[in-house]
Amino acid sequence: MSGKLYGVGLGPGDPNLMTLRAAQAIAEADVVAYHSARHGRSIARSIAAEHIREDHVEERLMYPLTVETTDHPGGYRGALDDFYEEASALLAAHLDAGRTVAVLAEGDPLFYGSYQHMHKRLAHRYETEVIPGVTSVSAAAARLGEPLCEAEEVLTIIPGTLPEDELTARLAATDSAVVMKLGRTFPTVRRALERAGRIDDARYVERATMAGERTGALADIDPDSVPYFSVAVLPSRIDAVAPESRERGEVVVVGTGPAGAPWLTPESRGALVNADDLVGYTTYLDRVPVLRADQRRHGSDNKVESERAEFALDLARRGRRVAVVSGGDPGVFAMATAVLEVASEPRYADVPVRVLPGVTAANAAAAAAGAPLGHDYATISLSDRLKPWEVIAERLRAAASADLVLALYNPGSRSRTHQVAAARDLLLDLRSPETPVVVARDVGGPEQSVRVVTLKTLEPSEVDMRTLLLIGSSQTRAVDRGDGRTIAWTPRRYPEPAQG
Repeated sequence: MSGKLYGVGLGPGDPNLMTLRAAQAIAEADVVAYHSARHGRSIARSIAAEHIREDHVEERLMYPLTVETTDHPGGYRGALDDFYEEASALLAAHLDAGRTVAVLAEGDPLFYGSYQHMHKRLAHRYETEVIPGVTSVSAAAARLGEPLCEAEEVLTIIPGTLPEDELTARLAATDSAVVMKLGRTFPTVRRALERAGRIDDARYVERATMAGERTGALADIDPDSVPYFSVAVLPSRIDAVAPESRERGEVVVVGTGPAGAPWLTPESRGALVNADDLVGYTTYLDRVPVLRADQRRHGSDNKVESERAEFALDLARRGRRVAVVSGGDPGVFAMATAVLEVASEPRYADVPVRVLPGVTAANAAAAAAGAPLGHDYATISLSDRLKPWEVIAERLRAAASADLVLALYNPGSRSRTHQVAAARDLLLDLRSPETPVVVARDVGGPEQSVRVVTLKTLEPSEVDMRTLLLIGSSQTRAVDRGDGRTIAWTPRRYPEPAQG
């Protein structure tokens, strides 16, 4: 009969953190296997040393390379794949001979561990038991003495080998994080933390629970001193820093896209997670999921933009980090202008203000309909609350005369009912009645409706404040597809003028 395979998690380094089951599995084994670099030393073996007997058969699975280059025809990955095949074949020979094999693994066997490569090649062929171990993530948090995550916080585990932009996006978008595999990646990880605005929160743990352990603020660590067995930690931020203890806060104007969480960019999500206070129109605030239990929300009516901006800036002057929540893109008929206008007053000159982009309604509607904004277009608000209708009409005529596709925001509301009809009639004097028109309502939301009609059949009574209109140019096309959809698109190539 075949032997049994154990994947034995040994914990982060301190032999006292091995589980009883790990010790039992080693005791039951005939063969003890462990990975090592070419120098032959194995951290896994050193952790389990007191449990290894003289009668154990030891198999050192020595990597042919670690980070150096290779002339293997398959490159670095090919060389490792060959090694894993040879190592698993060696263990299979013991198992076929009826011997029980314990493969030792630092931390947990299936968490960034070398054992997993043996497991994938052998577990379907032999009786197998994986014994979990304390991970370096848990050990690092314990040695720091700081909670990793609390309540609804999300913990993200990130390999430091990711590209810097990807690291930055993931660090910005999460609550708590642990970055593994530092060593040579440390400078990149540090830059990513700085770009994500998280460097002040970052902690460093080296060789947790082992000899030579070191912890501290990551910003204070010399990059040349960082070994592979170290991690960066962003602990829980609940109750971490009292806002009142900061010298100053900041205001970030965040675009949430047309419909909330699925449309948030990583940068915007990170700003919302970082904020002590969320300020915004109540409808838009309701789109933001609960990201931290200790955040304060300040909702208000849609018609008090200046007051909302002033309130946010006053909070920031008291040391609080404030996210002003805006629908779509904050710079497109939204809150960025209101905040920057108030922030330009002398009393707020020292308050940092940032604007983060979001998916604007025009782009969301265009994508849902096809590609009607594939060529030049103009964006115009039909609301005459802040500018006279005569100005709107003149801009409609100018854009239509230039044969631009039109993205019409704020087309109508309960108190504004004539604008859509007036705009349609004006455009019918300048455009073909068959011009495609995209009527997009609640894009991304539960009541999404995207229809393609013609300019002559556009019905004003079907348009409200949750609707965006895209009026095609002379080149825009509407095509019926086999799935029942009608898509609209505007060619990127414009026809050459006729030669006289």
